[in-house]
Amino acid sequence: MKIAHHTVVALDYVLTDNRGTILDQSQQGEFTYLHGAHNIIPGLEKALTGKQTGDQFAVVIAPADGYGERDTDLTQTVPMDMFDSPEQVVVGQKFHAQSGQGDPIVVTVLEVQNGQVTIDGNHPLAGLDLHFAVTVVNVREASQEEIAHGHVHTPGHHHH
Repeated sequence: MKIAHHTVVALDYVLTDNRGTILDQSQQGEFTYLHGAHNIIPGLEKALTGKQTGDQFAVVIAPADGYGERDTDLTQTVPMDMFDSPEQVVVGQKFHAQSGQGDPIVVTVLEVQNGQVTIDGNHPLAGLDLHFAVTVVNVREASQEEIAHGHVHTPGHHHH
C-alpha cells in the first residue's frame, strides 16, 4: 500500500541539521501519523506521498516547508515582573503564551539580565534546513474514527 491521503504511516527517522547534529529521531516504528491531516511538516508529508513499506530515502526540507523562517518580531525583551515566579525564570525554559493575535504559542527564554527577560516565540527549528533520513515501517488505511478525529489512535493511548 502506498502512502496517500487518509493512510496511517509508521516511520523511523533521523533528523539532523546542516552540520549533521542529530536534532530528533524515532526508532522501531514508534512515530505514527495520519497522512493528509497536517500532523507533520508539509515538506516531509509531500516527500512521503507515494512511498510504501520498506522504502528508505533522504530528503532536505527548506524552512518554508518546515517550521518557517525565523521571525525577528517574535523575539522580544520583557520585564521580569511579567512572570508569576521570577525566581524560576532561567535560560532555555519554555512558557506558554499568546501571540499578538491571541493564538497560543510557546516561548523560550534566551537571556535573563538586569530584571529583563529576552524571549523567543519562534519554533526552535525555524530557519533551519531539516535533513531527514527516513524508513517507512508500515502503511495502513486509517479508520473512520481516526479520519474524523484527524489523528492516529493507538491501543491504550487515545485521549480527548
